[in-house]
Amino acid sequence: MNKKRCTAVVLAAGKGSRMKSGVAKQYLDLCGKPLIWYALHAIEESSVMDDCILVTTAEDISYVKEEIVKKYGFRKVDAVVAGGAERYDSVYRALRVIADNGLTVPNRDGYVFIHDGARPFLTEEILMRCYEEVQRSGACVAGMAVKDTIKIADENGYAVQTPDRNLVWQIQTPQVFDTRLILEAYEKMIREKDRLRAEGIRITDDAAVVETFTKQPVKLVQGSYENIKITTPDDMETAEVFMRRSGGETA
Repeated sequence: MNKKRCTAVVLAAGKGSRMKSGVAKQYLDLCGKPLIWYALHAIEESSVMDDCILVTTAEDISYVKEEIVKKYGFRKVDAVVAGGAERYDSVYRALRVIADNGLTVPNRDGYVFIHDGARPFLTEEILMRCYEEVQRSGACVAGMAVKDTIKIADENGYAVQTPDRNLVWQIQTPQVFDTRLILEAYEKMIREKDRLRAEGIRITDDAAVVETFTKQPVKLVQGSYENIKITTPDDMETAEVFMRRSGGETA
């Protein structure tokens, strides 16, 4: 069977206010490279991935093209687009590139891998596990079973429920979907987003879009406990430890 085309959508449009830095977190130095370099490098070197849409802020597009894509020779980055106010807006803008045949090679019936650019520990193993699963199920997300007991709280901060820890996962990225499925789900969500906002319904990841607007179940795939998202200065320190331990990039 011929391999279906795989397009990555890498999200790097966040402001990173919790980093308490004057530099957007995706450009902070991590062991000699900008944070965003690591996810792009994993995609560039992957046997699974064919191309990539990089989403950043409108004011950073020129910088990203010159100082990230061109400087480091990321040939798989086929488009750099401006993100929106919310994560789902940014994803939707990237998906429109696919829908409007804006890629050099169209991806009409392949797969889309949506990944947070602030997760530098993306690996070929994670990409391969997701690729193998999405071929079977059409929709899957990387994640890991939680290690701690989880409590559900009420609005006053009292514990009201303790879910079975064996059934609770911490969700990561990539989140991977059949191209037609994720386009359909996002088109429906965008039409309904004013209603969702009015009803106080928050959709924080792509799996929730698919779960809410299609009948497609989403399979959970093993990611890695090291596949962390860099959000705070403490996360950067943790990432540096992981990088040194694995013999990663240095200045």
